[in-house]
Amino acid sequence: MSMIGAIGGGYGAYNSAYAMGMSAGMSGAATSSAAASEAEGPKAILNPGESTKTNPGKRVSPAECETCKNRKYQDGSDEMVSFKSAQHIAPQEAAARVRGHEAEHVSNAYKDAAQKNGKVLQASVSLKTAVCPECGRTYVAGGETSTKIAYSNEDNPYVKARKALNKQGLLGANVDLAG
Repeated sequence: MSMIGAIGGGYGAYNSAYAMGMSAGMSGAATSSAAASEAEGPKAILNPGESTKTNPGKRVSPAECETCKNRKYQDGSDEMVSFKSAQHIAPQEAAARVRGHEAEHVSNAYKDAAQKNGKVLQASVSLKTAVCPECGRTYVAGGETSTKIAYSNEDNPYVKARKALNKQGLLGANVDLAG
């Protein structure tokens, strides 16, 4: 046999019992333990509407993942916004709730700019995603808001000099000769 033939034989290797984490000797034991769990009774479905089939390489199905069930979100900023204490959000609602939370940060930036004679130059929100190590579901892990605000400072000598230059350039620019 050549070296290339020994490396791979197509997709069949990925569907074998060995690739699924069972050796040939363990396949009977796995079947008997599955029959024993069925004899105990059906498991409660934690997430109705989700698949109850266990994904290859994962420990549980998406319907019974403890990690997703116990995931909590908490804000780490010093602003007064939601999620100051850790709260659970259902995976289906996480994107909308995190987006709404980050919108609170944007709103606070506009309020802060208005109160302190500033102007919001840029505000952006990015959502972060991750993959659950237990069930393999992709979920929204959090978000980040980035804002840039320019505050005008009338006492600054550089601002005064810039305004004086602008004034000289604009004097006489609009002349009403009809008047």
